[in-house]
Amino acid sequence: MSGNSKLNIRRRNLLQGGLVLGASQIASPFIMTARAEDTIKIGWDNPLTGTYAAPGKNELIGAKLALEEINAKGGIAGRKVEIIVEDSTSGDAGTAVQKARKLIDKDKVNFLIGNVNSALAIAMAQVSNEKGILHIVPGGHSDTMTGATCHWNVFRVCNTTQMEANAIAPTLIKTYGKKWYYITPDYAFGHALQSGMEKACTALGGTKIGGDLTPLGTTDFSSYLIKAQSANPDVIIFLVQGDDMVNALKQAVQFGLDKKVHLAGAQQELENLKGLPPEARVGNWVMEWYFDQPNVPHVADFNAKVVKASGYVPTSRTWFGYVGIWTCALAAAGAKSIDAAKMAKALQDFHLPPEIALCPDGAFYRAGQNQLISNLYVGKARVKGVKGPDDLFEVTSVVKGADVAGTLEESGCKMTWPA
Repeated sequence: MSGNSKLNIRRRNLLQGGLVLGASQIASPFIMTARAEDTIKIGWDNPLTGTYAAPGKNELIGAKLALEEINAKGGIAGRKVEIIVEDSTSGDAGTAVQKARKLIDKDKVNFLIGNVNSALAIAMAQVSNEKGILHIVPGGHSDTMTGATCHWNVFRVCNTTQMEANAIAPTLIKTYGKKWYYITPDYAFGHALQSGMEKACTALGGTKIGGDLTPLGTTDFSSYLIKAQSANPDVIIFLVQGDDMVNALKQAVQFGLDKKVHLAGAQQELENLKGLPPEARVGNWVMEWYFDQPNVPHVADFNAKVVKASGYVPTSRTWFGYVGIWTCALAAAGAKSIDAAKMAKALQDFHLPPEIALCPDGAFYRAGQNQLISNLYVGKARVKGVKGPDDLFEVTSVVKGADVAGTLEESGCKMTWPA
């Protein structure tokens, strides 16, 4: 075995402090150092490479900010908190599961965090439930996570796909038309989001006239865009995310589709808009959190901390990571314990403090489902920033999560607790 191979085996990603991380630093592993036996450990199993590297990076920046704040307040249960970081990759469930088992069995983490990719998050949840460890999913949206495959120990920060669909569908139907064509990523998240959009569209009198499933990591969308144009829809619904969204919208505008049909979708990310050329920043979307909230307490302070740490404004993903880590600390404080079952019970119907919720109507974990209910921000992409170069989204309405979440019964979650 070469010296480099031995070094690679010894490498681990451990974040203990210091918030400023460049992209190259995040992608590179850190040398694991000795840890005190009484340290609280949070296992981070999330993308640092691949299609979802950018949102994964920003979730990590938010997590590190929360870590710094928690340690400044005395840690969790009076113990210092550390994050052990593993790159799950963006699409390999086997790797994500392997990393989850390593974090739990070898590193002995007290909490598990991840994943951006819904399919990976669902696979990881099976492991965390088997091991009985509190698991926070910051940014994997597939409905089943807090629906049909829900677990007592798994809590989700981001919205369900049905919530996003319910928030955006009325605007698209009313303003742009009822015939929709879908371009959808071919995995759990994409399938769930398209199903949610179809349900919301049909309820408002719309119809699906076609669609394509695209492999994760697609770079050439030309064949899908040609088919979409030929179907003569009112709206082409883009459900791809990460680098796939950037490639799809960029090519759609190069083909001139934005002049012939409305381009839109459900979930949009500031990471995507920043990665697009100005002319491709088009369409109506849902942001799950937005940094420009001048009348909401604590948001300006949070923004300033993130800008100082990273050099740019927070995104939804930054907030997801921030809330995910703070949820661990708040659960332990509420339970007065780091026992997973006690912490999970303490989070039932738990309302985040305003300085963590950072949205106008607050945010709470719905009892019996473990789904965070917060605001959604409906609006449209901007060609150029208004309040700075990163202000690339115009919020036209703020939707209360409770108004689009449906009922607990509709979620399909049948929560089973350990004896």
